[in-house]
Amino acid sequence: MNPHVHKPSMGVLNLQHGQRKFDLARHLPSPDLQPFVKHFWIVSWDLAPNETFTQELVPNPCINLIVERGRTAISGVAKQKSAHALEGRGFIFGAKFKPGGFYPFVQWPVSQITSQSIHPTDVLGIDAEFLEAVIFAQPNVDSIIKYTESILRFKLPEPDSIVAQLQPWMERIEHDREITKVEHICEFTGLHQRALQRLFNQYIGVHPKWVIKLYRIQNAAETLDYNHYHDLASLSTELGYYDQSHFSRDFKSIVGITPEEYVKQQYSKKAPSSSQ
Repeated sequence: MNPHVHKPSMGVLNLQHGQRKFDLARHLPSPDLQPFVKHFWIVSWDLAPNETFTQELVPNPCINLIVERGRTAISGVAKQKSAHALEGRGFIFGAKFKPGGFYPFVQWPVSQITSQSIHPTDVLGIDAEFLEAVIFAQPNVDSIIKYTESILRFKLPEPDSIVAQLQPWMERIEHDREITKVEHICEFTGLHQRALQRLFNQYIGVHPKWVIKLYRIQNAAETLDYNHYHDLASLSTELGYYDQSHFSRDFKSIVGITPEEYVKQQYSKKAPSSSQ
């Protein structure tokens, strides 16, 4: 394996440091679920007694079914960084839906659960406690995925042509740094701004402007994690920002600190301590 190739963080802040404390694995769904589900993921850890570790996440425009002891839920798209404390030994399992891939299951605007969570019973007809009991009783990840896929298949809708149409659009927004305005999305989709906003409200859960912002900040954080840019002005330009101050404001609005503070924080995490 090329040592310079890193695992995409997909919003997991400072993944290099975090993987010293936990293991993150992602698994593709079966073909019949691929129109809806991006991947299954599992985070597992085994920390020393009395040790805790907090992992931070930058949101992306996807809805997740998350199975965690006492906190199982379907989580809508968030607009700000979240933090999760790990201790002892355990794992968390999730199914990440593709952007727009959750809508066919519910047929109501997914913006209704933006920055919120709902009970899995409301969508999948299965109690959270029962789901936890079954998932945590499985002998391995393959069994967990097989069971989760059976639950999704029980409620599996027909493939939605709009979801299929959304996927290349979302990939272009994520990777094309020339896309900095909603008008740019309108140009390549052929949709008027109001129609685009209605579509994103219904299928994605956030305004197109927020999708641009979320992907840019996710890209910025991952770049800072792996490259430690000293020239943040150049980075802001590469990300499609016209000036560094705009980039800093967007970064802080989601991550909670400025890019400069974030870089310092990463260096402090990597600096050797006297206890090591």
